[in-house]
Amino acid sequence: MEIARVAARLFVTDGLRATRAEDIAQAAGVAPRTFYRYFATKEEAVGPLFGAGMERWAETVRDAPAALSVPQALEHAARHVLTPGAGVSPGSLDWARTLLRLAEESPALLRVWAERCRAAERALSQALAARGAGPADSPESRFRAAVANAAVRVAFETWAAGDTPATGPTGPAALAVRNLGALRDFAWGGGAGA
Repeated sequence: MEIARVAARLFVTDGLRATRAEDIAQAAGVAPRTFYRYFATKEEAVGPLFGAGMERWAETVRDAPAALSVPQALEHAARHVLTPGAGVSPGSLDWARTLLRLAEESPALLRVWAERCRAAERALSQALAARGAGPADSPESRFRAAVANAAVRVAFETWAAGDTPATGPTGPAALAVRNLGALRDFAWGGGAGA
């Protein structure tokens, strides 16, 4: 994770184009060979940062109180992982915002984001299955996970594209809960009210 943090810092401070994989390796205190053992490109180095937030999202859905329905667990998790000071630091949200802005100008970085989003769908499918929303590998469960993940992803990307604070009605948590609320009648599985 340290290499990912160093890469993000260099991308933000020096710019994506100006930062080389060798620069990341040197700043992280590893040999370029070590860097390339884990990452094929410099852009892939920030993948663990993207992935960490998405893994927390799926874990929080899975670990939400059992009394919550699937939609309630999704909203609970979105609030938790996207509210500064709850499940994420304000600094982490700012870093992610900046990296997503850089991704809009870099197909390679955008691909890393998309790959992590897809991995998040698989993790979320597992989390929903643990909450009784059907087998994780079924087409229905995968679709449910994709829908929930898209609602949160679009909220985060929308927030990241602007300059509003991370808290309040235009913050990522509020936008995610609003998107999930629009899916109130969606068939989440797991029985009545789920």
